[in-house]
Amino acid sequence: MTTDKILASREGPIGFLVFNNPERRNAVSLEMWQQAGEVIADFAHDDSVRVIVLAGAGDRSFVSGADISRFEDERASAGAQERYAKTSSGMRKILREVGKPTIAMIRGYCIGGGMSLALSCDMRICSDDSQFGIPAARLGIGYGIEGLRRLVELVGPSAAKEFIYTARRYRAEEALRMGIVNQVFPAQSLGAAVREIANTIAVNAPLSILTAKRVVDELMKDPAERNVALCEQLVKDCGASEDFIEGRRAFMEKRKPVFEGR
Repeated sequence: MTTDKILASREGPIGFLVFNNPERRNAVSLEMWQQAGEVIADFAHDDSVRVIVLAGAGDRSFVSGADISRFEDERASAGAQERYAKTSSGMRKILREVGKPTIAMIRGYCIGGGMSLALSCDMRICSDDSQFGIPAARLGIGYGIEGLRRLVELVGPSAAKEFIYTARRYRAEEALRMGIVNQVFPAQSLGAAVREIANTIAVNAPLSILTAKRVVDELMKDPAERNVALCEQLVKDCGASEDFIEGRRAFMEKRKPVFEGR
């Protein structure tokens, strides 16, 4: 399944996934979720891609949520709703589990499913004119554990309940204060700022970054569910890597290291 509503491109070590539905504020349909998952999987297997950036086309919206105009086709029955939920949650699972750093570059509205998508990324960088919200209570939609876990981890249970109960929109500075976004930039400099951050990450050791990503993810699980053995193995892999040797040599030789991810 292909659609021109999902765009993929590469800029050096950065892979860009763009939700291209600006006339509907980048609302996402079933086929868009499916193709987005395929793009992330493709980036995962491309060694030249060190960082993955998700963005929305235009300047009005990152992702505004599900494309409600498609509900009669895609979510009119219980079976159709189950298929839609499975596809969208499957894409977010691929995003969360990809072994590379992920950044949501947010401009404008980041609403509902857009929030879930952004929260599935490792980092969120937004423009000062961005707005965030989860309007589920205005649409009769129920959010389960998968939909709320990351929000609760970032803002805590009380603020997460406020998000759902009020269904109101939050400004960029509020999102920064609450810990939803990492940084806020003027709208006109957002793209350049995200590229600078992504390129800074891209020159660092991929195995070290993967280890940090996986260890943090394990720490967010209940203690009984943590894969401590995996964490220990990843640390050992770093110590036995060519990149570790390169890092030491570069330090001693007073030069920038060139990491290969092995």
